[in-house]
Amino acid sequence: MDNKKFVAYVGTYTHGSSKGIHIYDLDVENGRMEERKVIPINNPSYIKKSHNGKYLYSIADEGVRSFEILPDGDLRSMNSAPIDGMRGCYLSTDKDDKYLFVGGWHDGRVTVLRLHPDGTVGEITDGIFHKGLGSVAERNFRPHVNCVNLTPDGRFLCAVDLGVDQIKIYKFNPDFGKIQLVDMLHCELESAPRIIKFSRNGRFAYVISELKNYITVYEYDGSGKTPEFNLIQKVPTRSSYHSAVSAASALRFSRDDSLVLCTNAGDNSAGIFRVDKDTGLLTKICILPVSGDYPKAIDFFPDNRHIMSLNHESNTITIFRVNYEKGYFSMWGAPIPIETPNCILVSELP
Repeated sequence: MDNKKFVAYVGTYTHGSSKGIHIYDLDVENGRMEERKVIPINNPSYIKKSHNGKYLYSIADEGVRSFEILPDGDLRSMNSAPIDGMRGCYLSTDKDDKYLFVGGWHDGRVTVLRLHPDGTVGEITDGIFHKGLGSVAERNFRPHVNCVNLTPDGRFLCAVDLGVDQIKIYKFNPDFGKIQLVDMLHCELESAPRIIKFSRNGRFAYVISELKNYITVYEYDGSGKTPEFNLIQKVPTRSSYHSAVSAASALRFSRDDSLVLCTNAGDNSAGIFRVDKDTGLLTKICILPVSGDYPKAIDFFPDNRHIMSLNHESNTITIFRVNYEKGYFSMWGAPIPIETPNCILVSELP
């Protein structure tokens, strides 16, 4: 990787012995990661880096926390801010790093906060509670906002509501940090859409659905008054010999946008798909076990030769080496112990 250096930040739940965000130094060439230190913070269940690469934002019991990313990858605490609701589960920022968006699984709320030029979190500029009822299924009978991401053009905020099987689409006003509901994308009943991500070229959207265990691919057009999503593919996240109980969980692109990773809890497997950048379509490379329980998150090493699975219930990170030619991945070293890992962010050092 041309002598580039990387760290991985792993957020955890701190109900037990875990203390916060774990910082790992990555050995990309050899597919290894070594823990350096832990940054104390209450339940950093999701973390997000600013687009300018200077700051890290984290969910916390008190709302959200901000950190400066130091040259060696260490984190310096800056401030915290409330979100006027129950604890969040997802974070994103606009491309100019002027606003922080928070998704609330527990209370079905979308919250927008201002970001100051120094990276600290400011006041709430808007907040909307979702309403409505889903099916009678246990996890989706009321609103649960599991993901909030802007469309590539920055005009609309997509709030993925797992509880009511919808992606609510808000027009975003960057001058005042306000959002206004203008449309919604209806997903299959009891599919429980979980995460939406867009291709870097802005042409395609990918949605992973927890209860139906598939990824849907859409052509995206944001040129009109409201965005258009045209469904072009539906790909199972599980293999043909899958477990009877399974819930699709993570969705992650490689740094070069050529590959997609997903995980399945219960089934305890991960899938790797190749992306056709011209058509947006996915082709399965393999779906295999991750040697851990409840793979809540997953990511590629920066060179795509290895992947790391965060196994929430078995308290481990497992690393695998990928053989793309033969279509499989295999265990690479012993599991790394860590209590209740929940999210991961790989970051290049300056």
